[in-house]
Amino acid sequence: MFKMEYGEATPSAVASPNSSNPSSPSTPTSPLVVISPCAACKILRRRCADKCMLAPYFPPTEPAKFTTAHRVFGASNIIKFLQELPESQRADAVSSMVYEASARIRDPVYGCAGAICQLQKQVNELQAQLAKAQAEVVNMQLQQANLVGALLCMEATAPPPQPHPQQFAVDTFICSPQSYHSNPGFIDDDDNNNLGSLWEPL
Repeated sequence: MFKMEYGEATPSAVASPNSSNPSSPSTPTSPLVVISPCAACKILRRRCADKCMLAPYFPPTEPAKFTTAHRVFGASNIIKFLQELPESQRADAVSSMVYEASARIRDPVYGCAGAICQLQKQVNELQAQLAKAQAEVVNMQLQQANLVGALLCMEATAPPPQPHPQQFAVDTFICSPQSYHSNPGFIDDDDNNNLGSLWEPL
């Protein structure tokens, strides 16, 4: 008896039916549709299936995106991560993996933690500057309020304005009825008569 072994057939081992009979008519074949493989399959050098899980997130126009993620996580881990997530969250997960891989390449020690610490430090510095500016604004407002209050108090307690001494003397002299008698420059009718009698000829 002959023992038959079944295994995978290779193109060299299996001959096409038309090769044995060259005179047989060739059967019409449908034209093949060439689809550009995604960046992941192109870099991994494998055939990109119709339902490739990586194709929607790693287009052929962005090969560096998959190269960065593949360098840190590996293709198998990326596929495993995406399989464990619902389809609505896979795009965000790919973006996170690419960002984290980029940070890890830039800073192999701290990675994303170093970037987060640096950003948190900047936030704390900006908050301190903002608090200082707000305190200065409040201090200036208090100083302005104190100045306004001091001016109002000075106006309320200030005495009424006094007239000028010379003007006061002139007003008093004009309004006083005795100024005509006390001032030798002013002469009444009686004085005129007395003076006339004194200047009569002898």
